[in-house]
Amino acid sequence: MTLLIELKNAAKSEYTIRNVSKFLMLLSQKADLANPDAVLAHIAARNVTSNTKAALCYAYKMYCKRFQIEANIPFYKAAAKAVKIPTKEKLEMFIANASKTLATQLSISMETGLRPIELCNLRVKDVDLEQRTLYPATAKHGSARTLKISQSVAAMIQTHIIKNKLNPDDRLFTANPAMYGKNFRNMRSNLAEKLKEATLRNVRLYDFRHYFATTLYHKTKDVLYVKQQMGHKRLETTLIYTQLIAFENDEWTSKTAKDINEACKLIDAGFEYVTEMDGIKIFRKRK
Repeated sequence: MTLLIELKNAAKSEYTIRNVSKFLMLLSQKADLANPDAVLAHIAARNVTSNTKAALCYAYKMYCKRFQIEANIPFYKAAAKAVKIPTKEKLEMFIANASKTLATQLSISMETGLRPIELCNLRVKDVDLEQRTLYPATAKHGSARTLKISQSVAAMIQTHIIKNKLNPDDRLFTANPAMYGKNFRNMRSNLAEKLKEATLRNVRLYDFRHYFATTLYHKTKDVLYVKQQMGHKRLETTLIYTQLIAFENDEWTSKTAKDINEACKLIDAGFEYVTEMDGIKIFRKRK
């Protein structure tokens, strides 16, 4: 209990604290935590992924540090794994079937890439509805950022604030990250059962954040900008999420230009150059 309080005082996330508690409980059931050799032997023998072994070692490292136990804890390298991004239509289907509050949360996640803890820490004063802008407190020591939202999401937030009679210093949402995740998983399970579509259970809450990163990179091709907007501390983290997904052709508006003046006007309007055919320059812009 003392260890968990110290982790909280050290500004560790609720996710980290919860996992440390869970993994220490698992280890204590199989070995004496005061005996490093027994604990590490048990971790090595477990038939789990290197990612799980790394998490177990991290939890035990925190325990050893707290109780001044000397232990030569091994390093398990987490296996690289590609991020599978759901389609826009699938994410919007979840939003359409969620409660109004959950739909608002998921819409914000999808449009801004906020981590669950960042979204749950938002206060009313962090939202500028007139400018359609969010000013979140960035988690994990990442850079500060300003995030834009659409008119429709701004309207959802405004309705939520009015309905719940929220004041500027109030949290925008009462649920903590764990409850936010639980609410999403319950809705996901109900929808999968309703539609008899088991694959819906594979969609994770973090996939809304991953979708934001992937689409932003697709639009800008600027990995440093994506890094800043995601609130990442390390560029290597951003590179995981910059894979391209299949975007439908009907998401684009095409225009042509016969001379430099027409081309300049299209560029000023946000169109990007694609190619040239028969002396005609072709541009496109996402709808």
